[in-house]
Formats: sequence, structure tokens, C-alpha cells
Amino acid sequence: MISRRRLLSLAGATALLTACGSNTGRGGNGQALKQWYHAYGEPGVQQAVERYAKAYGKVPVDVQWNPGDYDSKLATSLLSDGGPDVFESTPQISSVRAGQLVPLDDLLGDAKNDFTASILAGHTVDGKLYGIPQAVDMQMLFYRKSMFAAAGVTPPSTVDELVDAARRLTTGGVKGLFAGNDGGGAVLGGPALWSVGLDYVRDHQVGFDDPLAARAVGKLRELYTSGSLLLGAVKDWAEPDAFTQGLVAMQWTGLWTVPAVQKALGDDFGVLPFPKLTDSGKASVPVGAFGAMVNAKSKRVDEAKEFVRWLWVERTDYQEDFNLGYGFHIPPRDSIAAKASKLSGGAAADAVKFVRDNAKASNPPDWTSAMRTAFNDAVSRVVRDGAPADAELRAAAAKARDELKRLYG
Repeated sequence: MISRRRLLSLAGATALLTACGSNTGRGGNGQALKQWYHAYGEPGVQQAVERYAKAYGKVPVDVQWNPGDYDSKLATSLLSDGGPDVFESTPQISSVRAGQLVPLDDLLGDAKNDFTASILAGHTVDGKLYGIPQAVDMQMLFYRKSMFAAAGVTPPSTVDELVDAARRLTTGGVKGLFAGNDGGGAVLGGPALWSVGLDYVRDHQVGFDDPLAARAVGKLRELYTSGSLLLGAVKDWAEPDAFTQGLVAMQWTGLWTVPAVQKALGDDFGVLPFPKLTDSGKASVPVGAFGAMVNAKSKRVDEAKEFVRWLWVERTDYQEDFNLGYGFHIPPRDSIAAKASKLSGGAAADAVKFVRDNAKASNPPDWTSAMRTAFNDAVSRVVRDGAPADAELRAAAAKARDELKRLYG
């Protein structure tokens, strides 16, 4: 669904959109805190967050639901005095440097150790926490157990095994793997880097300016030219249709599809992280998490912070409801995930383990939209057009280096 794709490949935006409807939590007398959400696709979420706001007893809270290009509208609102007091997003270093966000380190208290460490790290800039994580989404590799058994293939634990498995599982009208209609260039660039121990950015330096990056992305090109990828599917990677309809033996998609896959296939599927390529690499799953943030231009910062603490630190019942009552997310609190019945077995339990052991931020705070565009375009040209990986990645690294110099000097 669109919100999931947006969360895991969040892009900056600058255009102003027209205003969207507002729903009042406890009265609209001008004294209410303003809280913004993007428009989640699951039925019932809007009513749920309005219910949470209404239950807050200290001050009224107006919930505004924002269909359309939420990122553009939010970016513009933070430049003015008319933006929300509380909003959801992921922190970016540019917003921090512009003084748009309030540090929230003092809100967690004893609960800090209960939040998944990798998720908190994705909301931390220059050592300060700017968002309280609300809901975790992630991507992983789904595979059909029966197809693997029939072909005598074991679940891959290395990239080379993945390439080989995709080839061996391609037969008749079934392809080995679906990773998007672009051949995986848009979603597998990060996992490719992590498979060889590299990253987007590391210690304020470009993390993929290394010959191993070309080798890793070259494996995606090898998959693309192998004849084992499904291309041109009716629905893209974020929907499970190609997998549930038996068109592929493996699909790269998201946690949010688990209920639909279970309904269609029962227990005839398993899930895996993207495998490592080299001994220096690691299996990985891209992870993203929206966080509740406080607008530094709010005239009611202390009240806004207290509301965020109440909803996203104290009210664990609402946090579980928000994550699992309507869609399918992993709560960022380890204690909530551990006791949630929907996450207690099968693929869901594996996903929780992957987040704990294999999580990598899909959109880290210092990975700007300019860097992301340069890298993704380079990967796409390598995968789809056969451009030389070393030259393309060097050019992308140069653009990323310029961005990092602008940010850090």
C-alpha cells in the first residue's frame, strides 16, 4: 500500500498542497493541540487516533488526517507559524539543522531500554532523539516452501545461493523471484550494500565508496539478466499478488503483506532476510518507523511533549492497538511485541527476530533526498541498462560526498 512504500523509501518534498480535513479530539475552540498524521490505508486507523486524542484529559487535541502528499505539506508547514504542534515523520538532519524539531530525550525515562535500539537510532541526530517511534515496518524475502521442496532447493543464506535458487526455481510459467517491475533496483540497493558490509553513510562519510559496492550491485544485474526475475507484473513489489497467485517462488515485499499471504497460502511460505554476499557482510532487512515529533515553532512545546509522552510512552495499550488492531506492524517496544499474539509465531515471529538481529535503516537521518536519488539512479542504470557499476557508484558517491560536506563541513 502507498503508505508502506512511502515509509520505507521516504523522500523529501517542498510543494505546498491544499489543506486537508481536520477532526477534533476534544473540541475545536482554538486551544487544542494540533496533531497531524498522514492518511494510513487501513480502515479504522483514523477513528482510532481520534479516539486516543479524545481520551487525553489534560488539553484538547485536534487530529488532522492528511491524504495526498503529506511530506510536501508537512515540509511547508514547518517553515511557517501555522504548522502542527505534534506530527509524525522520520527525522532528517536538514530539519534538525534548521531548528524545526524539539529534542525528546527526556520523554523516555525508564522505557528507553524497552524500545528497539536500532529503531531509536533511526530517530537520533547528533546524539539527540527527535522522534518517539510509533510503528515499525520492514521488508523481507518471502518463499514458497512447497516449490522449494519440489525443486530440491534450500532457503538461500548467501547472495550467490539466492541467484542460483532463483534460476533453479524458474520453470514453466513460474519465475524464481519478484523484486519489483524494475528488477529490484529501487528496493535492493541498500540490502546489496549491507550484504558486503557497506552502508549508505558511515561516520559522516560516504559508506559505499568501495569496490565491493560495485560487486554487490553487479549481483543485482546478474539477477536481472538471468531470466529468473518476474518483470511486468500487474502489481508491484509492495503487493503480494504475484507470490500468492503462484507466479513466483520468491518475492521481496513487506511485513504488511503477511496477513494476506497467510490467508492465501496457509503455512506454505517462509520468510528470510536478504542474505550476505561476503563474510564481511550481513543478512539484512530494511526497516522504517514513523515517529511522533514536536514542532519547534509550536507555542505550546511543553504541552505537546507531555501529550507525546502520554500517547507513545505511557499508553502501551494504545500503542499495541495502533500497530496491530488495523494493519500489521511491529511495535517499537520490545515488551509489546513480545506479548502480542499476532506476532507470536510463524512469519510474524521471524520478522520480529529479523528486526532485532538484522535491521538496517531504510532512510537514516543523514541520508538526504539528493544522496538517495543519486544512489538509486546509479543502481537503476546498472541493473536495467548494464551501465558499469564502478563508474556509476563513484559518481553517486561524489554527489553524496558533496552533500555530506554541506551538512558537516
